[in-house]
Amino acid sequence: MTEDRDHLVHWYTAFATDEARGASEIYEELSLAVTESPELLDFLLTLPRPRRQPNLFLAAVRRLHGVRADAAHLRKIVRDDHDGIRALMFARTTQTNEPARCAVLLPVLARLPPPLALIEVGASAGLCLLPDRYGYHYGAGIVELSSKAANAPIFPCRTNGAVPLPRAVPRIVWRRGLDLNPVDLRADEEVAWLEALVWPGQDERLHRLRAAIAIARSEPPLVVKGDLLTDLETLIAAAPDNATLVVFHTAVLAYVRPQEHRDRFAATMMKSNAVWISNEAPGAFPAVAQAVPPRPSADQFLLTENGVPLAWTAPHGQSIDWFGAA
Repeated sequence: MTEDRDHLVHWYTAFATDEARGASEIYEELSLAVTESPELLDFLLTLPRPRRQPNLFLAAVRRLHGVRADAAHLRKIVRDDHDGIRALMFARTTQTNEPARCAVLLPVLARLPPPLALIEVGASAGLCLLPDRYGYHYGAGIVELSSKAANAPIFPCRTNGAVPLPRAVPRIVWRRGLDLNPVDLRADEEVAWLEALVWPGQDERLHRLRAAIAIARSEPPLVVKGDLLTDLETLIAAAPDNATLVVFHTAVLAYVRPQEHRDRFAATMMKSNAVWISNEAPGAFPAVAQAVPPRPSADQFLLTENGVPLAWTAPHGQSIDWFGAA
């Protein structure tokens, strides 16, 4: 139990300092409050380890009771409604569907031979399957908009100048998603949970999420229920032959354990006829991450194409630091 408590304190400290700091002042404060509260730690220790995740806990509290003002308020809410919070944390997962991650995928997608066929694993509601429906601003006066979506959100993305900037969104002729529990955008409660996963203080991010949801609701991508370890090859076989097939994922493999399962997935991808784009924490494939420049900050993801490292990316698509071949 002492080891579990120490792990929990480390987890919430790292979340506060490496992820929430500079992104959500309230979440930084509340995460650090957890590390100093025996009461909150005791509550979290009643849950299985995967369910103790900071994002999940804070989103569940927020969904049921709004944003907590301070540590004392958070302790009171958990004391008064521990059963309700626990039930929601068991019922939900952190299926953050961040469409702004398309901004870091687009430079890779746009240089592939068109047209494209897309498969996203861990797709949640499938918002990242619609990169051709959004707009992008890469800090160089470049904004690309799909003509199909007049009210498209425009995702800002800082670059280091080495990024092979796309000149247009790619032509996509087929798209499918795969997820253990697909999110139904027709259900208001499902959408409310996606919104609860956006951190307090990130109003522009929430606004862009809602705009992306509106686009997806008008022409929803097909996301099928399944496991990336057992059901992906069936989707690959169904893709059209006259398009460049791309399988991609962002912030998914942290939930695929143990490491041998990730390695088996990687082996499947390398044997497939698809272009494989991975945008994950570097710990997903430690051997690949050994031969890359130091990452700019502790929360950055490693973007790779067919196992070749290309860039460091911010977790919500805010920036891309390219070091690979242009």
